[in-house]
Amino acid sequence: MLRMLLRRCFLGAVTVAIVSAIIFLGVELLPGDACTAFLERDAKGQMLENCRKDFGLDRPALTRYFEWAGNALQGDLGMSASGRKSIAELVGHRMKNSLLLAAVSLSVGVPMAIFLGVITGLWRDRPIDLFFSTVAILAMTIPEFVSATVLILIFSVWLGWLPGIIVTSASAPASEFFPEILLPVFVLAMVMMAHILRMVRSSVIEVMAGDYIQMATLKGVPYWRIVFSHALPNALLPAINVVALTIAWLLGGVVVIEVVFNYPGLGRMMIDAISDRDLPVVQAIALIVASVYVGVNLTADILTMVANPRLRTLNMRGG
Repeated sequence: MLRMLLRRCFLGAVTVAIVSAIIFLGVELLPGDACTAFLERDAKGQMLENCRKDFGLDRPALTRYFEWAGNALQGDLGMSASGRKSIAELVGHRMKNSLLLAAVSLSVGVPMAIFLGVITGLWRDRPIDLFFSTVAILAMTIPEFVSATVLILIFSVWLGWLPGIIVTSASAPASEFFPEILLPVFVLAMVMMAHILRMVRSSVIEVMAGDYIQMATLKGVPYWRIVFSHALPNALLPAINVVALTIAWLLGGVVVIEVVFNYPGLGRMMIDAISDRDLPVVQAIALIVASVYVGVNLTADILTMVANPRLRTLNMRGG
């Protein structure tokens, strides 16, 4: 098992390294560079050359890549092109805000999704199942920016209950973002609930139809004891990977939501950096997002392997 864990960690590290190379190459292939974006109309002649020397852009791309990747491992993401400020300093508050939004959305969406998934699986084809399954399908098919816009129209414009645009400063304490983040949280939680609910529902239906559940029923084991002691532990195992994929989806979904609600998070910062052609910031945020994505999936694989005795046995036999 230890060998398998080390192998998964190694593959995760290799994936991040490959992704970092792709990100760097993609930025290199874009027209212009950090200096042309920074100098704008003055990007010519000696001034452009001096700027490229200051940024180190006059050196070979391979040298710059290894220096950038090595510095990133140490937490140094470089300097922004627009303000010549440390990217790590700029990213700090924005990442905290994005993590706040994601954490609140997860704490609301995941427990509700698991609960409703179990309920709809146990009461399959009944009115409660049909209702929540329909809501889940609608939540999965409607784009986030559409549902966000509709909620702003209803709760902010028509009813005036909640703010539709977030005006709190990026450096403000987390407590000051309430109740402004309620609408963004609701949108993200709805989409998360839809995916997890359907997975848990299918898993519960499959487990409850298993032979050992039928045998326990024939032996007279109480129904709710069968559900809580035998069915749910096996039915919820697949939810680990779905939750991980949902967290990974949050990395992309949060970008859209942050733009719609003007939320001062990492996604909004990336969109602003793209508009300003601040390529070092775009490059750094892309690396952070990719690293978190790989880390979340790696964690889910490890948790699934630890929680599932059959996988542990197979890994020990295979290793």
